[in-house]
Amino acid sequence: MISAPGPSFTEVLTSSGPPLVLDGGLAHQLETTGHDLGGALWSARLLGDDPEAVVAAHQAYFEAGAGTVITASYQASFEGFARLGIGPDRAAALLARSVELAREAARRAEARTPGRALWVAASAGPYGAMLADGSEYRGQYGLAVRELERFHRPRLEVLAAARPDALALETVPDADEGRALVRAVRGLGVPAWLSYSVEGGRTRAGQPLEEAFAVAADAEEIVAVGVNCCRPEEVARAVSVAARVTGKPVVAYPNSGERWDAGAGAWRGPVTFSADRLAQWRRAGARLVGGCCRVGPERIAALAREARPSGVRAGRTRPAH
Repeated sequence: MISAPGPSFTEVLTSSGPPLVLDGGLAHQLETTGHDLGGALWSARLLGDDPEAVVAAHQAYFEAGAGTVITASYQASFEGFARLGIGPDRAAALLARSVELAREAARRAEARTPGRALWVAASAGPYGAMLADGSEYRGQYGLAVRELERFHRPRLEVLAAARPDALALETVPDADEGRALVRAVRGLGVPAWLSYSVEGGRTRAGQPLEEAFAVAADAEEIVAVGVNCCRPEEVARAVSVAARVTGKPVVAYPNSGERWDAGAGAWRGPVTFSADRLAQWRRAGARLVGGCCRVGPERIAALAREARPSGVRAGRTRPAH
């Protein structure tokens, strides 16, 4: 958190207050402002090439009303950097920078509107994100849980050392990787949420959601579970299952509803993301809500308005303490 000491991220998350609002798609905002994110590192490339652009993208979401932003480290890993000739020391520095840039955006946002509670979650995408071949939406990489844990642990250690408010273990395609991530965050001292990408009421790898969420039910480090990078229509049922199986707060940040046509290299179909869905998500158990791919600041602004208690002025979001 940015200024005077107050309740922790976990305390606010588990309170009975209004839901916490997440940002939308970081890559979407960067592309909208003219940045080419082609290549294996995706938005993580800008950590070294144009860090101010990353700060500005985070700022856009804070200004839209988000209280929590997710860092540009989703596709960043020691292995992915090594493929591009970036050594481990530089890779670690870039991972840490992702948290520092989000913190800088929060400082600027608070300077504009003092008294806000602003949070930073460090993103750790799935193993498939490092491969940059679409396998993050299939899972089942042919690796054992212990191998996936060995992949995730080093970068999670670096991200945790940068002192984010939380770790976002996101877009996880299958329960095996969920198990690996639960193991990988043990002892890091930073709360984490575990968020699956789902389709048809199951994980992307086809497992029942009950099985997937159960891997985090007894993990102290996992303070919330949920879904992201899925169609908005998938959210309510998944949130309900997550809440029932784990008893934990639930996170929900779906895509716009459009579908990616890989052959045409274009998004197809209607936008179905709407702030009007928030009431349904909250009834199902959602406490942390936002957007993922193709959800920009304007839609997060609408979500923040919907989440704000009546009579509370925009920008005055710090909980009483």
